[in-house]
Amino acid sequence: MSTFPFIQPEAEETSEMELYKEVKWNFENDRPVFRLKEPVIVTGNEAVKTWAWNALNTARKRWDIFTWNYGSDFDELIGQAYSSDVKTSECKRYLKECLLINPYISSVENIEVNFDNNGLLMISCTVKTIYGEASINV
Repeated sequence: MSTFPFIQPEAEETSEMELYKEVKWNFENDRPVFRLKEPVIVTGNEAVKTWAWNALNTARKRWDIFTWNYGSDFDELIGQAYSSDVKTSECKRYLKECLLINPYISSVENIEVNFDNNGLLMISCTVKTIYGEASINV
């Protein structure tokens, strides 16, 4: 019998994350890739990149099928009279909030934010995952 029965040694967690899997995505046409009428599955870094690209292109809290944690808030900038510095800063913040929710992503770096003459937002960054690095362009 222990003198302090309420103090127990902490169990060490050794659970590793499962290999991440996702449907392969055609980024140019914005649609999944199928082979013989079956979706093509990718794993690891390519799967995380696909998740990130889709999350960035999905408006957060708009679609009932997704949790409120999934997606981006870039559309909140539409119609706002912010200076370009504030818009750029907010885009970087929205980008990190969107991507860092995924436990397979450890950091978002080398963020570049540009608005074209029509106000179209273009973002590129490097995402560090547990599998390595991935370049994202949306």
